[in-house]
Amino acid sequence: MSTIITAQMVNELRGATGAGLLDCKKALTEANGNVADATTILRKKLGSKLDKLSSRTTKEGLIESYIHLGGKVGVLIEINCETDFVARNDDFKSFVRDLCLQIAAANPLYVSRDQVPEADLAKEREIASAAVAGKPPAVVQKIVEGKLESFYSTICLLDQPFVKQNDKSIKELLTAQIAKTGENIVVRRFTRYQLGA
Repeated sequence: MSTIITAQMVNELRGATGAGLLDCKKALTEANGNVADATTILRKKLGSKLDKLSSRTTKEGLIESYIHLGGKVGVLIEINCETDFVARNDDFKSFVRDLCLQIAAANPLYVSRDQVPEADLAKEREIASAAVAGKPPAVVQKIVEGKLESFYSTICLLDQPFVKQNDKSIKELLTAQIAKTGENIVVRRFTRYQLGA
């Protein structure tokens, strides 16, 4: 017996994944109404679509600024997309403003892991290894990997939990935005200014 798929179920799944309405309905039907299974189905489907999108060039986009209340913190960010149609879309603009707020609040140093200098990673590995000296090498390696993950979520924008919704990372928000627009979107660069820093 199949479960009836309601419009509310489809909307909730769409809000959680950023997938299209028809894709959400198909996934829910395939998962017999189970939202968790439908989310997994969509993630698999969107994953291959996102891989294809990531190779497309992004020459349009926005440069956005944000000045926090009191004028003590400011952010300037460049986000690129494929077309000016998406760049002018209110949903895209809202996404860019959310990223500005994230940078102002969480103070990341880099956009992604690949921008972190190897010297900084070596220093973090050394500190983490020294803290667990004397333990078996396999245990030390696991602890160091855990500490590096925590380090990345502190300094890399895409690894940080979203300040408005801690259960989602910035990378998940970016993925949802890419799925919504059907275009490749790239966080190119940002600068955060803080008075006296």
